[in-house]
Amino acid sequence: MKHDLTRRIFVVVAYDISDDKRRTLLHKKLKAFGLAVQYSVFECLLNRDQIKVMKKMISATIKTKAGDRVRYYYLCESCRRRIQATDAVTPQDAPVVFA
Repeated sequence: MKHDLTRRIFVVVAYDISDDKRRTLLHKKLKAFGLAVQYSVFECLLNRDQIKVMKKMISATIKTKAGDRVRYYYLCESCRRRIQATDAVTPQDAPVVFA
């Protein structure tokens, strides 16, 4: 069965990395996939293949043996519409274009 490449999934990526260098590197790399809504939290609107690429990049960047942790929250469209924030940052609306 082929994946629907046009169907985008809203994913919140949150990470806890104690090493400053690795944390900064992951933050910079995640900018290619979504919007930083807090320093260690990204909102991403991606198709399944893009999610796989992102997860592979994250796995290559973090060190789980050093205690690095990443969580992925998949939100449905209904849940996404109920996101509330105290800042002016709006949820990711456009798909990310890979170079």
